[in-house]
Amino acid sequence: QVQLVQSGGGSVQAGGSLRLSCAASGYTYSNVCMGWFRQAPGKEREGVAALSIGGGSTYYADFVKGRFTVSQDNAKYTVYLQLNSLKPEDTAMYYCAAHFGDYCGTGLLYSAKLFDYWGQGTQVTVSS
Repeated sequence: QVQLVQSGGGSVQAGGSLRLSCAASGYTYSNVCMGWFRQAPGKEREGVAALSIGGGSTYYADFVKGRFTVSQDNAKYTVYLQLNSLKPEDTAMYYCAAHFGDYCGTGLLYSAKLFDYWGQGTQVTVSS
């Protein structure tokens, strides 16, 4: 019943921007940590950012360095990942995921197995 549907991927040149969306249905935005992960060919899936639906706190991987912003739109049951100043090394499949629990923090970016539901992924390609 829980569904996460993603949109907003695409191809951009280095320095460009994209806004990824993750629309959730089948559950309430409460006691949920929404995470963003990415996976490039031949590499492990890595955490990018997370947001606590109940608390509104945000968390980022070190490599983000202010370029990405995670946010939520409760009225539309949607979370976003704003990607700015994109670099070729940002090229990957980007996934949103939902973890049901009382905790949300940077540690969950290294604990993909704790996320219960996943979106279908969307491709982000950055050319030089």
